[in-house]
Amino acid sequence: MKRQQVLVGGMPMPSLTERIVKAIFLTAICAVVVLPFVGVVSTSLSSPEEVIRAGGFVLLPTHGFDLSAYQSILSGGTVTQALLVSAFITAAGTTIALFLTCTLGWALSRRGSVGNKPLLLLVLISLLFNPGLIPSYLVIQQFGLLDSLWAVILPTSVSAFNVIVVRAYFIGLPAAVLDSARIDGASEWKLFWHIGLPLSKAVVAVVGLFYGVGYWNSFFGALLYLNDPSKWPLQLVLRTYVVNGVEIGAQDLGAAGEALPPQTSIQMAILMISVVPILCVYPFIQRHFAKGVLTGAVKG
Repeated sequence: MKRQQVLVGGMPMPSLTERIVKAIFLTAICAVVVLPFVGVVSTSLSSPEEVIRAGGFVLLPTHGFDLSAYQSILSGGTVTQALLVSAFITAAGTTIALFLTCTLGWALSRRGSVGNKPLLLLVLISLLFNPGLIPSYLVIQQFGLLDSLWAVILPTSVSAFNVIVVRAYFIGLPAAVLDSARIDGASEWKLFWHIGLPLSKAVVAVVGLFYGVGYWNSFFGALLYLNDPSKWPLQLVLRTYVVNGVEIGAQDLGAAGEALPPQTSIQMAILMISVVPILCVYPFIQRHFAKGVLTGAVKG
């Protein structure tokens, strides 16, 4: 008798050899991705002696953890200032961007509203055409925003892609709920604030994460528009000290007269501080991704 093949999802179940090969292959890929991150964490937490003995990069600390690198960069110098600037840019930018995106998405989702189609056309055109670097700089200059944090926040406060996703989600809201609220005398603002937003927490959370990550990781706008180093966000400091390899002095860390950890430890600590906030926020938003993005993408 022929041995019957077990079907999994309509496909023949892979053999033991195939599963072993796939497991080895996926394990190797995971190792390639995870090991550099483990090395960054370990180097930032290793003692100065161990970092020097390892030649600048420690895969696993063998003599316990040492927080001297973090104490140095958070002692009130350039990195601390940049961290506060990035926190302000992210908080203010995400709040403004979410408000503008949700209100614009709601307006575009109301098909009978005045100027709906021309405004929607402008939003779609902005997906295809970029204003360019020089025109953008001249606009910022004409508005007097050079060397201001608002030059980093305002130009990216509305993303056409996010507006389309939010609009599509609002279109998919139950019409019966909105109509019953209108019958009870609810204004358009009340419909948006008390019904539209509470029913759209998933897409708002996802779009908010998109904006938050974008503002937290942005450095090019700061590089163009900010001349005062005290206004630099953390990513621009990271680029200066880690990517460009500029040595960090005691005066930059607010630790004049104190012995500093190795440069590699300080650089890895800055890198970790730039990554950890997003890693902490993402698990709380991750469960909304499938519902928020996919539903908003396929409707409308």
